[in-house]
Amino acid sequence: MSSKSPDSPLTLARCAQVAIAAAAVVDVFRAVAVQNRQIHPSAATRHTSGLVSQVFVYLMTIAAVLFLVWLARSRRNALVLAPQAALPGRGWLIGSWFVPVLNFFMPRQFVLDIGRASSPSWNPKRDSTQVNLWWAAWIGHGVVLTLTTQAAPGSRTALAVAEALMLAAAVLLCLLIERITSLQGAALGAPAPLSAVTQA
Repeated sequence: MSSKSPDSPLTLARCAQVAIAAAAVVDVFRAVAVQNRQIHPSAATRHTSGLVSQVFVYLMTIAAVLFLVWLARSRRNALVLAPQAALPGRGWLIGSWFVPVLNFFMPRQFVLDIGRASSPSWNPKRDSTQVNLWWAAWIGHGVVLTLTTQAAPGSRTALAVAEALMLAAAVLLCLLIERITSLQGAALGAPAPLSAVTQA
C-alpha cells in the first residue's frame, strides 16, 4: 500500500470539467473570429480575434493544468487500489503530453492504464471505446485544424469539422473524467458523482 492516503479527486474533477468545457466553447468563438479576420481584415476583426484568442489561451492553460493535476491524483489513487498495476511515473505521465511523436499515442495509453487500475468495474469494451473516441476526436481536431490553416484558411466547412471535433473531444473527456472519478470514489469509499449510479 502507498504511504500516502488516497482520496477521491472529485473536486479536481469538477474544476477540470468546467475548465475543459469553457475552453472548448471559447475555442469555437476564437476559430470563427480568426477566420473572419483572415477573410475580412480590419482593425475591428484583428482586435476581436486577438481578444478572444487571449481568453482562449488563458482558459486552455487552466484546463490543461487542472486536467493534468487530476490525472496525477487519479494515478496515485490507482496505484493504491492496484499496487501491481504498471503505471507510469508522475513525471512521465505529464511529460508524455509534450514529447513530439510520443504525444500522439502515449497519453491515451496512460489514461487507459489508470482507468483499468481504478476498479474491476472498468468495462474493457465500453470504457476503453470511450477513451479511444476521445483520443480520436482530439487528434482529429488538431490534424483538421492544421490542414485547414495551411491549405484552406477560408473554408467554413473545414472549420466546422475541426470545431465539432474539439467539442466532441471536450464532452468525451468530461465523461471520461466522470467515469474514472466515479470508479475511484466508489473504491475508496468516498462520495461518488450521481452519474455513477447509472454507469455502474
